Amino acid sequence: MKTVGDSRDVARAAIMLAMTASREEEAALKGELLESGVAGAAVDYGGEFVPSVMKIVERAVVAAKRENVIADSPHEEGGVAGAAREALSQVTTKALGLNVGGKIGVARCGEHVAVAVFFAIGLVHLNEVCIGMGHRSI
Repeated sequence: MKTVGDSRDVARAAIMLAMTASREEEAALKGELLESGVAGAAVDYGGEFVPSVMKIVERAVVAAKRENVIADSPHEEGGVAGAAREALSQVTTKALGLNVGGKIGVARCGEHVAVAVFFAIGLVHLNEVCIGMGHRSI
């Protein structure tokens, strides 16, 4: 992977992390991204959408802190939380009243931080697939 630096590259990295199918694939991608200057984190999520919005935001922030993507500061935590809320707002119309399951990806390079959500939305096996993306500069 080439060296990255702009918001599109960071957004692409977050989407790639959110779309990994296994922990092994996720770990390999995080290592690849780190070599190119991007720190990344990912976390699985599943549950009813509306009551879970804040839990999803919290998971994005906690994963980013745990993987040293962001520092333990209100400014950086707020950047990830804002990007996560933006990503969720893009899938809200499809997810309202239904269950979601999938992965949240967080990527950062320099001042750019991006959060991507990649979810299956629906009931039992009648699922829609969607992706949401949020970006902040911190």
